[in-house]
Amino acid sequence: MTTVLRTSGLVRRYEAAAGDPTGVLGVDLEVPRGVVYGLVGPNGAGKTTLLSLVTGLRRPDEGTVELAVDRRRVAVVTDVPEFEPWLTAAEVVALAAHLVGADDSPSAVAAALDEVGLGEDGRRRVGGFSRGMSQRLALAAAFAGDPELLVLDEPSSALDPAGRAAVLDLVLAWGRRATVVLSSHVLSDVQRVADLVGVIHRGTLRYQGPLPELLARHVRPRWTLRLRGPVDAVATALRAEPWVEHVEAGDGVVHVRGTDLAAGETGLVRVAATAGARVVSLGPEEADLESAFLALTGGPG
Repeated sequence: MTTVLRTSGLVRRYEAAAGDPTGVLGVDLEVPRGVVYGLVGPNGAGKTTLLSLVTGLRRPDEGTVELAVDRRRVAVVTDVPEFEPWLTAAEVVALAAHLVGADDSPSAVAAALDEVGLGEDGRRRVGGFSRGMSQRLALAAAFAGDPELLVLDEPSSALDPAGRAAVLDLVLAWGRRATVVLSSHVLSDVQRVADLVGVIHRGTLRYQGPLPELLARHVRPRWTLRLRGPVDAVATALRAEPWVEHVEAGDGVVHVRGTDLAAGETGLVRVAATAGARVVSLGPEEADLESAFLALTGGPG
């Protein structure tokens, strides 16, 4: 796949109160065309600084940014979008389209508002919009320019569950048309929509690549084993296995965390059969991005 966005040795330093440098500290980012790239990290990790550097809103102290698309085809949605309160929603979208030379006709503006669920609010002044409505309006303004690269900084932050779900559905829909770079500290949101993940922690990129690879590399395999027979005996036998890290048992169910995927897949049934138990079901427990992030960074901060 061709690369749409690449950074090399990107640095932007800020001096923290303790004297330690913060910001972005030598990031090599690579975003292929046609993917949803999720940039994850806690608040203060450098996500917003990095996105502002790649979109030209800030200048780096060191390093380079390469874009394979015209900057007029790059749309940015900030974490707290703000608009002139006396403008209507339709005027906001029309102005955004006009500034990048896109179609700003009433029909195109109406289509962009419809796409984000604001089709009935085009004539309303945006000063009375809720946080969720402003977030969707910012997306409509971005969509109106028909971007090839859409950069979203914490697009679902401070929204209620329904609002977050609606915004993430829009991200998924737009990811079928263009390249999307999405930052968030809500790891479950990124896991829901991203093809590739970049983990940023204290200004450095700790991982970059496919989400399944991150989960496989940094999350211990887990299984749920449902049994008929001596559950306690199976649990005791499993704890003696060298590839088993942790076992919880009760009510005919055994939860196992291991260190070796292959050993678990072959050993679980063997141990249960040796202990005289019958296996009702055996399946892996789904890995999650939060567990991988904690394993990769050593903690949430």
